[in-house]
Amino acid sequence: MKKYKILAINPGSTSTKLAIYENEKQIFEVSVRHDVKEIARFEHIIDQYDFRMESILSALKDSKIELSSLNAVVGRGGMLKPIEGGTYEVNDTMVDYMKHYPRGEHASNLGCMIAKQIADQYQIPSFIVDPVAVDEMEDIARFTGMPEINRMSLFHALNQKAVALKASADLKKKYQDLNLIIAHLGGGISVGVHHHGRVIDVNNALDGDGPMSPERSGSVPLGPLYKMIFTGKYTLKEIQRKNYGQGGLVAYLGTNNGQEIENRINQGDQKAKFIYEVMCYQIAKEIGSCSTVLKGNVDAIIITGGLAYSKMTVDLIKERVEFIAPVLIYPGEDEMEALALGAYRVLIGSEKAKEYK
Repeated sequence: MKKYKILAINPGSTSTKLAIYENEKQIFEVSVRHDVKEIARFEHIIDQYDFRMESILSALKDSKIELSSLNAVVGRGGMLKPIEGGTYEVNDTMVDYMKHYPRGEHASNLGCMIAKQIADQYQIPSFIVDPVAVDEMEDIARFTGMPEINRMSLFHALNQKAVALKASADLKKKYQDLNLIIAHLGGGISVGVHHHGRVIDVNNALDGDGPMSPERSGSVPLGPLYKMIFTGKYTLKEIQRKNYGQGGLVAYLGTNNGQEIENRINQGDQKAKFIYEVMCYQIAKEIGSCSTVLKGNVDAIIITGGLAYSKMTVDLIKERVEFIAPVLIYPGEDEMEALALGAYRVLIGSEKAKEYK
């Protein structure tokens, strides 16, 4: 069997993760830390491009990585225009879109740009895999009760799609033949309805849709919210932070650390116990809602993400939803593996790379 070497690049807010895979096996990994003060001097994320590129190349050189031995480079996809899931070859259209970031700034926007520059030097392909912008929602799922506002698909697509493929293999069926509900439990929580290989409905965890999470408010009643907004006590930024960053467990318990909260529960903290149960109740309720989209025809419910390591979390959710379908647990979020395997599937011909237009 031919061996393919793939460099995976995942830019985060203050670090860039790098990994090299030989076929499906990881053979190298490093996290390049970026000084917070250095990052802060850039007004926009796009302005960090040269700084990040220099840091990445320096780290690879220090690790004696021969870039000429690579067969492909894959980067984390960013806030692109809505696209269907899959692996995309990076092209100039994609890079130009990220340079102007009309849908917003995020460190992952740099992923495709960095991947392409490195790959082009060695005349090898560059890819992205299942970016956050994956949008396969059916029209019926987009509508709200306000014509001015539509629901959008912004979720943990990379991990949800990767876990869907793992579960399909374990179930010995094709992803395209299954109905799955996948709950990604991290700092944000997204619950997706996977119908025959497409995510036809999913909550937009970024904008306050769905269950509360460790640091996000989730859906709240609109009446009290807009009254609070118009009191004049809060700026737009403060309201945004209540939704994203300072909502959920942080707002009630002062921390987004699930392990810390469980320790408090084990020490008899009744408030922590109740609020944690509230979060799990809301997650289970979202899963139950998703089952109606599939008219009850659910092959499996999958729980993934960092909180899936917690038996307490999993048990609280399972007791409410396992009557719907078997519950499978795939803890963690291996983004590097998901990126590398997406590129690998294209290299071996089991999947065709899509074109970004």
